Amino acid sequence: MKWFRKAEDDVLSELNSNKEQGLTSEEANQRLSQYGPNELSEAEGSSALALFIEQLKNPMLIVLAIGGVLSGVGGHMIDAIAILVIVVANATITFLQELSAQKSLNALKEMGAPNALTLRNSNWQKIPVKDLVPGDLVKLNTGDVVGADLRVLSTNQLTIDESALTGESEPVEKNEEQLHAPELGIGDRVNMAFMSTMVTAGNGIGIVVNTGMNTEVGHIANLMQTAENVQTPMQRRLHTLSQALIAAAVAAVACVIGIGLYNGADWLEMLGTGISLSVAAIPEGLPTVVTIVLTMGAKQMALDNARVRQLASVETLGSTTVICSDKTGTLTQNQMQVVSYWSAGRSFDVTGQGFEPKGRFLDENKKELDLENTDELKYGLIISSICNDAILQEKDGRYSVQGNPTEGSLVVAAAKAGIYREELFKEGFALLKSFPFDSKRKMASAIVRGPLGRHWLIAKGAPDVLLKRSTHVYWHGDTHELNEHYQQEIAAGVEQFGERALRTLALAFVEIDEADVNKGQEEHEKDLTFLAMHGIIDPPRPEVVDSVAQCADAGIRTVMITGDHAATAKAIAEELGIRRSDDELVMTGPELEECSDRQLIDLAPKTSVFARVSPEHKQRIVKALQANNEVVAMTGDGVNDAPALRNADIGVAMGIAGTQVAKDSADLVLLDDNFSTIVSAVRQGRRIYDNLRKYLRAALTANVSEVSCVLFAFLLMGDNPLVPLTTIMILWINLFNDALPSLCLGWEKQEDDIMSRKPRKRNESFFADGLAARILVRGLTHGAIVYALFDLALSRGASTAYAQTLAFITLMFILSIHLLDARSFKSIFRLNPFKNKLLFSVMLATTGTTLAVIYSPLGGILFGTVALSAKHLLMSLMIAALPTLVLSSLKELFNIKFL
Repeated sequence: MKWFRKAEDDVLSELNSNKEQGLTSEEANQRLSQYGPNELSEAEGSSALALFIEQLKNPMLIVLAIGGVLSGVGGHMIDAIAILVIVVANATITFLQELSAQKSLNALKEMGAPNALTLRNSNWQKIPVKDLVPGDLVKLNTGDVVGADLRVLSTNQLTIDESALTGESEPVEKNEEQLHAPELGIGDRVNMAFMSTMVTAGNGIGIVVNTGMNTEVGHIANLMQTAENVQTPMQRRLHTLSQALIAAAVAAVACVIGIGLYNGADWLEMLGTGISLSVAAIPEGLPTVVTIVLTMGAKQMALDNARVRQLASVETLGSTTVICSDKTGTLTQNQMQVVSYWSAGRSFDVTGQGFEPKGRFLDENKKELDLENTDELKYGLIISSICNDAILQEKDGRYSVQGNPTEGSLVVAAAKAGIYREELFKEGFALLKSFPFDSKRKMASAIVRGPLGRHWLIAKGAPDVLLKRSTHVYWHGDTHELNEHYQQEIAAGVEQFGERALRTLALAFVEIDEADVNKGQEEHEKDLTFLAMHGIIDPPRPEVVDSVAQCADAGIRTVMITGDHAATAKAIAEELGIRRSDDELVMTGPELEECSDRQLIDLAPKTSVFARVSPEHKQRIVKALQANNEVVAMTGDGVNDAPALRNADIGVAMGIAGTQVAKDSADLVLLDDNFSTIVSAVRQGRRIYDNLRKYLRAALTANVSEVSCVLFAFLLMGDNPLVPLTTIMILWINLFNDALPSLCLGWEKQEDDIMSRKPRKRNESFFADGLAARILVRGLTHGAIVYALFDLALSRGASTAYAQTLAFITLMFILSIHLLDARSFKSIFRLNPFKNKLLFSVMLATTGTTLAVIYSPLGGILFGTVALSAKHLLMSLMIAALPTLVLSSLKELFNIKFL
C-alpha cells in the first residue's frame, strides 16, 4: 500500500480510525491478534552443535581426518592425534566465526523504541511499542525513536534522522501533504515516518500504517534473513583444492597398493605403505597455515584502520573487481561545507577542510578578499552566524557541529572569516526574536538589534522563496530595486551552483522600526533585500581521488551507490574520477524499479552511479554485478545496507558512522570510514593471496616429492621394493621441516607490481600461471633425486635404515633450498635470500633440529634413523642445491613459466 499517495481522510477511512478518539482497547486487541506484535521475527537458526558439525564437512578437514584415521590404523597414534587435533582446531575457528555472524538481527531488533505515546479511548497514553497496531495514532516529540511506520497527519517543524535507513546524514523535514508521484524512494516520502528512525526536532502526530515485519525495517530484516551466504573466492578455491588432493591421495594409494599386490607383496605391508603415501599426499598444515596467514593479514589491516570480522574475507579483497561505495562519509567527508559564496554577480571560493574554522575567501583571480572592504560578504556572514541554531564545538583539536549540518556549514564559513555569534553579541548585536525554519515557508528568520540601535529582520532560505519575498537587492554596496536584470543575474548564480550540484541557501534582510518588533512573522518576512547565496556540499575526501585512480590502475571499477539525488551524486562521481565519460550511466531508484533483472545485468557494467536507491535496489545491483562474474565489495553504514553487505562477496561497514546492524553484517569494518582504507586493504589482500600461493607451491612441491620418491621405488625396484621414507619421516617433514618454515612465507613483503595487475578472475585456480606444472616438475625432480640417492646407497651396501636416513636428510635439504626460491614468482637469482630473516632463522632452527634427530639415540628410536658420515652429509647438501639452481637458471635464461 502506497500510503504516501493517500489523502489524510482516505488513510483514516482505510484504517477505520479517527483523530479525536484513536482506537478503543477492544479494537486494538482485535488488531493485535490479527497483525501480531509490532516486533521483528527471527528465522529459526541452527543450534551451536549443528553449526559445529557443519564445519566438519569441510573437504580439507575430511582429507586430514582420513590421514589421521589411516595413521591410527597403522599404529602411529602420535601422528593420528596430531592430525586430528588440527582438524578440531580448524573446525572450531570457523564455528566461532559463524556464531558471531548471527548477531546482526539481534542488533536490528534492539534499535526499536521501548514505548510510544498513543491515543487510545480518547486519551494519550504510553504503551509498549510491541503493542502498536495499524490505525493507532502516535505522538512524536524531539528525541523519540519512531515505533512503527507512520503516515504523518500533522507537524510542527518536525524533522527526522533517517540516516540508518537511507544513508543520508541530513535530517528530513516532514509534512502532512499528500504526495502524487507513482513511485518514491524512502528519502522522498516526506509525509511518512519509519520505524527505528529518530526525531531530531519539532513534533507531530502520525497514524500507524505498518507494524513488525511489514515495516521498512521489517522488510530489511526479511532481506537479511533470506540473504544467501556467499562463499569467498578463496573458500571456493580451497574446496576445489581439497577435492583434487582427495583424488590425488586415493589415486596414489591405489596405484602403489595395486602394484605391490600384483607383485605378490604382503597386504599388511601394502596397507602400511598406503598410509605413508596418504600422509605424504596431504599437506596436513594447510588449514592451520591458511588460518594463521589470514590472521596475520587481519592484524596488519587493523594497523591500517580496517578490522576484519571474517577471516576468509581478508584474501577476497585481493580478488575484488568492483567496489560499490556509499557516497556520504565514505567518498565524502560527511561534513557539509560552504565551498562557494555568491553576491552581486560574483562567486567566491571558500577553502578549508571539514568543520575546522580555517580557510580563505578567494575571488575569481584566487586572491584573498578583504572582509572589511567587501560588505556583501561581511553582512552575509553576520546573518549566517546570528540566524542560526547550530553550535561549532572543539575538543582535543577536533571540531564538530551540534545541530543541523547545513546550518553548521554557515557557522563554520563565518568562523573562517573570524565572525562568531558570541563575539557579535559582545559587540552590541542582540537577538530579539527567532522564526524557525519550517517546510511550508522553506525559510528561517530572526529579528536583531545592531550596535547602533537599528533593528533588522535577517533571513535565510531557498533562493526562489526569498526572491518572491524580496523587492530590492544589495549590489556593490548599494540597495537597488529588484528588477528583471538583477533577477536574471541571481538566476544565473543559482544555475551556476546547480551545475556544480551545490545546495543553495540564500540570505536577505530588511530594516524595521523598533515599534514593529512584536508584529507577527508574516508581517516581517516581506519587502526583503536580497543579499547573497551560499553554495554548500558535502565535499569529497581529498585522498579519495588518488585511491580511485589506484583502483583503476589495479583493474578495479568503483561504483557509487547512494540515497542522494542524481545530480549531486553525478557531480561528486565526476570530481572523484568514478564517472569518467558520458557513456557511463547514472541510474535512479525509480529507473531501477522499471528494469527487469535481465536488463539490470546488462546495464550494471555500464553504470557508474546509482542514486536514490532502496535496500532492495542495493541487493539487486550486487547480484547483477555478480552475474557478470564480478567479485563485489559493498560498503555501507546504515540498516538499509545490511542485506547488500550480506550478499556481497565482501561487505565493508563504517566503524564511526555505521550502525551495529551494518557492522555485524559486514566482513570488514573501516575504523576511519575512509574509502582509501579499502584500497590499502585491497593491497593487503593481494599480498596475502600471493603469499598463500607461495605457501602452496612450497607445501605441495614437498608432497609431490614425497609421493613420487615412493612411487619411483615401487615402479623401479622390482618385486620387493623398499620405501625410501617411513610414515613418521614424512609427517616430520610435512609438519616441521615444511609447514613451519613455509608459514614464514606469510611475512613476505608485497611484490613490486602488486597494484598494477588486473584482478584475478572469480573462478581462477590457485594453480594459474603455470603454478601446477611448476609444482609437478619440481616435485618429480626432487622425488627422482631422493630415490636415486636411496637406491645408490642400497646398491653400495648400505643398510635400509642408512639409505632411508640419507633420503630423509636429502629431501629436507632440497625442500629448504626450494623454500628460498618459493619466496617470489620470479627467480631465486633476483632475490636477497636473507631478506626474510624470520624464514631464514626458522630454516636454520628446523634443519638443526632434524640433524639432532638423526644424530641422537632418541631420534634413532623414534624415527629409525642412523648417523650419517660427514662426507655423505656434505654430498647430500650439495646435491640438494642442484634442482633449484639448475631449474631456476633455465627459467631465467629461457623464460619458461613451469620451471
